[in-house]
Amino acid sequence: MPHLKIVPTVLEWIGRSEEDEAMMSLKSRRELLAVVAPRYQKANRREKQPLLEEFLESTGYGRKHATTLLNHPPEARPVVVRRRPRSYSPEVTRSLVTLWNAADRICSKRLVPFLPELIDALERHHEITLDPSVRARLAAISPATCDRLLAPERRRLDLHGRSTTKPGTLLKDQIPIRTFADWDDVKPGFFEIDLVAHCGERARGDFLYSLTLTDIETQWTECQALLNKSQRVVEAAVEQARQLLPFPLLGLDSDNGSEFINELLLRYCEKRAITFTRCRPYRKNDQCHVEQKNWTVVRQKVGYQRYEGEKPCRQLTQLYEVLRLYINYFQPSMKLIDKHREGAKVRKHYDEAQTPSQRVLASPHVADTDKAELRLIYQTLNPSKLLCQIERLQEQLWDLAVDPPP
Repeated sequence: MPHLKIVPTVLEWIGRSEEDEAMMSLKSRRELLAVVAPRYQKANRREKQPLLEEFLESTGYGRKHATTLLNHPPEARPVVVRRRPRSYSPEVTRSLVTLWNAADRICSKRLVPFLPELIDALERHHEITLDPSVRARLAAISPATCDRLLAPERRRLDLHGRSTTKPGTLLKDQIPIRTFADWDDVKPGFFEIDLVAHCGERARGDFLYSLTLTDIETQWTECQALLNKSQRVVEAAVEQARQLLPFPLLGLDSDNGSEFINELLLRYCEKRAITFTRCRPYRKNDQCHVEQKNWTVVRQKVGYQRYEGEKPCRQLTQLYEVLRLYINYFQPSMKLIDKHREGAKVRKHYDEAQTPSQRVLASPHVADTDKAELRLIYQTLNPSKLLCQIERLQEQLWDLAVDPPP
C-alpha cells in the first residue's frame, strides 16, 4: 500500500487554511473522521502512524481519544444544534431599549428593579404605551437577559482625568480625619464633598470647577458650577446646595485641598452645627461615594473640555439644575451592604437598586412634609423630557468650550 498523506487533501476538502485548523468546528471534525477512519483501519502499523499524527494536528484531539474514534467511529449523523425558543419578542426588545435610553443607559442591575416605576412615569406623561403582554415580559426579565438583549446597543467610553487638588496646610489639627470605613451613619445629611476641574489639557489660568456633594445614606447628589475655587466661592456654593437639599445638612467630609481646609468653611460649619471632617491624604477610597459621582454625573455629562468665564458658568448652572432632578429621581444605584474575604476572594453584597428619592422617602429620619414635597415634584417630572433638556444644554455648553492650545 502506498504511503498515505491526508493533510493537503483534507485541508482542500474542508476548505480551511492551516491557520484555521485550531478553529475547526465539530461538524468539520466529524466529516474529517468519516474520511480518515476507513483509511486508518485498512492501513498497516507503519502507515497508521502518519495518519494518526496528521489527524491529531488537524483536530486537536488527544491521542487516546483519537485512536478510539478512528478504530470505532460513531455512526454518521447530522449535527443538530438545539436552540431554545425565543422568549422575548422584538417588540419586547424595542421597548426595553426605549426604557434603557430613558434611564440614560444604566447597567441592568440598576435598571431592572426600577423598570416598573420608570414605565409608570413614562406612561403618565404619554411617552410610551405598552401592551399588557410586553409589560408582563418586562416585569419578569432578569438582569442577565437584559444585558443580552441590550448588548447590540451598548457603547462604552474609556476616559481618564487629571487631579488639580493642592494640599491645604491650615487647620488640619482642628479638622479630624474620617475614612470610608467610618461612614456607618444611617441618617441622611452626611455628605462627601469634592471639586472637579474643567481645565481641559492644561491646569494654568482661571477655569471653571464643579462642586459635587453626595449623601452617604441616600446617595442624593447636588452639583454647583464655580467660576474658580476661591474660599468664598466654595462657601457660597455649599450654601446654595444646602438650600436645595430635601433634608438638613448634618456633616461634610472633604479632601485636604486648601479650598476646603480653611477658616472660612470651618466657621461656616461651626455656625450651623455641621460636622466637618477630612479624608486621609492621597486616599481616594476614603471618598469613594463622591468620587463615583464625579465620574457618573460630572465627567459623563460635562466631559473634559476647558471652560472659562461667566457665560459657560451660567450654562453649566442651567445644566445642573435639570441634571439634579434626573439623577436624584430617575437614576437608581446600588449600595454596598457588606463584604468579607474568603481566601483570596472578597465577596460583596449590595442592596436592591433604588433612586436617591426612593431612599429619602424610605428613611424614617426625613420629615413627612419634606417627603410630601418630594412626591409632588416627582409627579410633575417626565424622564424623557428631562433627558432631552440635558442633551440640549450639553450641546450649548460644549459650544462654549475653549479650544486646547496648539
